Amino acid sequence: PSCFGYPLSIFFIIINEFCERFSYYGMRAVLVLYFKYFLQWDDNLSTAIYHTFVALCYLTPILGAIVADSWLGKFMTIVSLSIVYTIGQAVMSVSSINDLSDSNQDGSPDNLSLHIGLSMTGLILIALGTGGIKPCVAAFGGDQFGDHQEKQRSRFFSIFYLSINAGSLLSTIITPILRAQECGIHTKQRCYPLAFGVPAALMAVALVVFIAGSGMYKKVKPEGNVMVQVCKCIGFAIKNRFRHRSKQFPKREHWLDWASEKYDKRLIAQTKMVLKVLFLYIPLPMFWALFDQQGSRWTLQATTMDGNFGSIQIQPDQMQTVNPILIIIMVPVVDAVIYPLIKKCKINFTPLRKITVGMFLASLAFIAAALLQVQIDKTLPVFPAAEESQIKVINLGPSGVSVQFEPQLQSVNVTPMESTGYMTFKASDLKAVSITAGSQSVNELVSLPGGKRHTLGIKTGATGIIAKWVYDNVTSKPEEGNNLIRFINNLPDPVNVTMGKTSFGTLIPLAASSYSLFPGGIKDDIKVIRNSIYCSAVSESLGFGSAYTVIINECTADKLNVVYSEDVPPNTIHMAWQIPQYFILTCAEVVFSVTGLEFSYSQAPSNMKAVLQAGWLLTVAVGNIIVLIVAGASKLSEQWAEYVLFAALLLAVCIIFAIMAYFYTYVDPNEVEAQLDEEERRQAKKDQEAYEKQIETVSQM
Repeated sequence: PSCFGYPLSIFFIIINEFCERFSYYGMRAVLVLYFKYFLQWDDNLSTAIYHTFVALCYLTPILGAIVADSWLGKFMTIVSLSIVYTIGQAVMSVSSINDLSDSNQDGSPDNLSLHIGLSMTGLILIALGTGGIKPCVAAFGGDQFGDHQEKQRSRFFSIFYLSINAGSLLSTIITPILRAQECGIHTKQRCYPLAFGVPAALMAVALVVFIAGSGMYKKVKPEGNVMVQVCKCIGFAIKNRFRHRSKQFPKREHWLDWASEKYDKRLIAQTKMVLKVLFLYIPLPMFWALFDQQGSRWTLQATTMDGNFGSIQIQPDQMQTVNPILIIIMVPVVDAVIYPLIKKCKINFTPLRKITVGMFLASLAFIAAALLQVQIDKTLPVFPAAEESQIKVINLGPSGVSVQFEPQLQSVNVTPMESTGYMTFKASDLKAVSITAGSQSVNELVSLPGGKRHTLGIKTGATGIIAKWVYDNVTSKPEEGNNLIRFINNLPDPVNVTMGKTSFGTLIPLAASSYSLFPGGIKDDIKVIRNSIYCSAVSESLGFGSAYTVIINECTADKLNVVYSEDVPPNTIHMAWQIPQYFILTCAEVVFSVTGLEFSYSQAPSNMKAVLQAGWLLTVAVGNIIVLIVAGASKLSEQWAEYVLFAALLLAVCIIFAIMAYFYTYVDPNEVEAQLDEEERRQAKKDQEAYEKQIETVSQM
């Protein structure tokens, strides 16, 4: 059955691919934040495990191709590995349920190793599934067309790639929104079970849709694996050459010719073509090492930025959507406008030159990321070192105060209801604090621990000067763009305070509550009860990644008056500043990735396109392994320096590749195969003539 000239089975395959890519990219979008905030790993371990997983996803296609071509056939391989994949996604979703091991109901899992074990099991199953079906689905779609449907087949591949990008784009928008929701049985947490559960459901849908079309598919029987043949041929050539290494054996034109004792001329010629391209692939993994950091380092960079886009709040992991959006725009623009313009300028923009330009652009993108990181680092607050103490003064009274830190370290004047920034002192140097307000003064001995922050609240009045020390247990910027908020009661009566759904309990006069965590960029209702009088106000928008002390100054029947004192400044650099680096990297991807696939196809013999496809995917896997090695070995404490290191490495590799490309000569596999056909015909003719001559000679006897 057909529809618009296409086999009907094609539509099942395209829907399957859309759901599968939604499932994969959706899960991958929130993965690094899941590692960091749920499994409580640091940036480096989160990045390492993320890239190990991606590398595994691109190593398993070789396994999938061998299984499909040698044993199960493409259809059965896709079905069986999709089941493994769906189970993996379901396990991942279960692993992120907070209440699974939260027996004391405090909001954090009691048995992290259980969650880590389940997560790793889920990720291994997903890597097996997604990688194993990767080389099969596109090829299986191609199998559905007859020889007379060449035009429809090439259009199918365009629609197929569009469905990949559409699935990726939608899931990268939707799953971070699901993650940002709050859910849980006992305590409300970021909703990772939903963010992983929806991709799991879509993978189940993909499997059902694919099986539903079973009766309509053309199923090509497995014919034995060319990849295995190529490996055997190379292995035999190396072994044979090693055996005949003494000088008495004459040299052969190419080292692969040593396989001619066992393998036919055609296979050897085709293997030579493949190896020529694979040799060119050696520098390419470095590009992927940079490209795949969008999901790890760049997402972590976005967590230190301001995601307020007017009426929309962007989550850090949603910034990854910039790439698929730009891809959908850039591919047609580059094909229809930029390449024709380059052609008009009489520039011979060969595929290998395009790949070189792609590598150069990717290193530029990382220079842009490094420049942005330098600006972010400038805005980060300085926290006390182990031997230092930091003190901030808040004047809670109606008149100005003067504070002298003894012995003669520093003095500050603070006006009513104002606060200073944090001042840093060597903990062992600070002995006492002298406070003066008008004619009143008080002297207090102090001994503060190192590596801590403190707030000194000062209240002046008829009864004299009251100095209240509060320990600030914030020693890092709030993660994930969240805000920390606490309250100080500056009223003479106890008050009960709630903000949004969070209760701060009852605060006695001059007492400070503990800090509580709130999502960044939103406003919440502050409700206060004082002597049965109820008053409320809406908080200011406190940005992303800030910490504030809110002072309750007045609560009457119609009015709540609060004053904000900034403990940690909010993220000031906007996430939109990441767009230039995403734009440059997407331009790099368009000229690198699309051209690379096209080049591989044009240079591969007809029966070895799958071998080169596997080789191309292998460069992605190796690229992710490079991230692990470089990030692990570099030991750079500054993130911007790591970006510069990656940019420099890719630039060096880019120069090496340009030299290799200069010496590469393009081949036409069809011409080579036609030549082999001609030689085989001549040989067959010669053999036939020799055979006939032999028969003639025998009959004359």
